[in-house]
Amino acid sequence: MTERSDPYRGFRFKLELGGIISGGFSEVSGLSVETEVESRKEGGENNFEYKFPKATKYSNLTLKRGISDDNLWSWYKDVIYGKVERQNISVCLLDEGGNEVMRWNFEKAFPVKWDGPSLNASSNNVAVESLVIVHHGLQKG
Repeated sequence: MTERSDPYRGFRFKLELGGIISGGFSEVSGLSVETEVESRKEGGENNFEYKFPKATKYSNLTLKRGISDDNLWSWYKDVIYGKVERQNISVCLLDEGGNEVMRWNFEKAFPVKWDGPSLNASSNNVAVESLVIVHHGLQKG
């Protein structure tokens, strides 16, 4: 059996940008959707409240302790210079063998924060400490 030469193998989550694997990360947070509600009491009836749905909010996606190619940095660098290119992206959960187990798709996403590692010659830090991405929709695939 041949050893995989995948540079993202040691990371359990891969990030696909434009259908291309652009990074591997150890931790993902922000897989959250919340719909706000408005409460209204019925006139003269104090024991009952109607609940009406309002706007739906999506949490920022945060990817931590990862390694990536230049696609992610270039994407964020464009945002810094005012060229915001919204992209559909995917985060995939991988099993021990590197096979995809689950996928989350994000619509119209773009990065808003990039943190590099603390540089220390005696440690094995990763290339991206954290990357924060905003988006306008989440689908579980």
